Amino acid sequence: MNAPVTRRWTEQRWLIDNVIRSVGIDWDQPRSINYNAPCGPEANADFAGIRERVKKYADISPAFETAARRREAKAKTAEAAEQWVTARQNYFIAAVQYAAAQWPYDENNDKNLALNQRKRDCYLKYTQYADRKVEAAWIPFQGKALPGWWHLPPGYSGGRIPAVVSIPGMDGFKEASVAMYGDRWLSRGIAVLSVEGPGQYESAVLGIPVSMPNWMAAGRAIMDWMVARPEVDPQRIGVVGQSFGSFFATISCASEPRYRACAVTASCLEPGCHTIFEEASPTFKQRFMYMSGYTNEAAFDEFRKTLTWEGHADNIRVPYLCVAGESDELSPLVHAEKLLTTLQCPKQLVVYQDSRHSVGNVPAASLGPMPAVLVADWMHARLAGKPFVSERWFVEASGRVAVTTY
Repeated sequence: MNAPVTRRWTEQRWLIDNVIRSVGIDWDQPRSINYNAPCGPEANADFAGIRERVKKYADISPAFETAARRREAKAKTAEAAEQWVTARQNYFIAAVQYAAAQWPYDENNDKNLALNQRKRDCYLKYTQYADRKVEAAWIPFQGKALPGWWHLPPGYSGGRIPAVVSIPGMDGFKEASVAMYGDRWLSRGIAVLSVEGPGQYESAVLGIPVSMPNWMAAGRAIMDWMVARPEVDPQRIGVVGQSFGSFFATISCASEPRYRACAVTASCLEPGCHTIFEEASPTFKQRFMYMSGYTNEAAFDEFRKTLTWEGHADNIRVPYLCVAGESDELSPLVHAEKLLTTLQCPKQLVVYQDSRHSVGNVPAASLGPMPAVLVADWMHARLAGKPFVSERWFVEASGRVAVTTY
């Protein structure tokens, strides 16, 4: 399949390059921060160097690939010297950087496929030396398989434990969904399936596109895989989603009643997705057309109208958490408010004052509850069966939380 062609991408490519030259690689969202975080502080210098090198869109993939090759070489040197911890760390960082290098490719060309393989090879090496059980997961799906990684908490020695299905955003990927050290889920004794559902990263490489029917079916297929795992308590499985993963997680939960809770962050909940595809950076529409298998923009514009939680969210009967920014520029807050009003289940909406789409980097997130920790504690409590009151929180810039009930 050829790369998609969109009007704004063609007309505004020069503008994207100028914006990147002015504000850097994180012009549309804090991608370098999100990729750095699971790698830990050792990778800080790598990502600082990448931010310095990227001056235009075409620089993104080469900058990440160069860093990845350097890390992979370090990993192999450490491996030869039997320095297993050093090898582990470098293979993990290399895998994340190879995955980041894939992002600018909106077609399954030779370069994208080669980077995908290098990513998988490095992450598989990481699993060999990890300080906990990590293994490749392949979820049977319509004659193919959805790709994922299965993570067990450090020190796991048997028995059935709670678990979450972690769905990344449009530009996220499974290798960065679970931190190398100190992961928020694993440290709470919760196993994690980090998965790329229809259209996401490696699923797009494998020819499994985004669609409403595919995501409805994926929710059930993933749950079937989870309940078959001997380590998992089938009564304590939750689903979490970040950014566009918030929409995918919502549809998955609406289609699969065996999930016990759903928590989403940085919501993409606008029915039809007009704002993200027509008003935000044209890279979003370009990327999602690739994810959904469309090259014709007019056909995609009809398709995107089908992307809605309306008529589905009413089926959710388990606790639901949404964490959103007051000034979300990709999916205006009104759509999250409407969804929460529609839900007929225990629910909580947490809004951070002044925050944009990627919830954080504002006083409310620094002085109030840390968003990622809030979500992890909330899910931990829900999977433990603890009750809660349906509420709306507004986290003020001072850190104060103003609470109202639904």
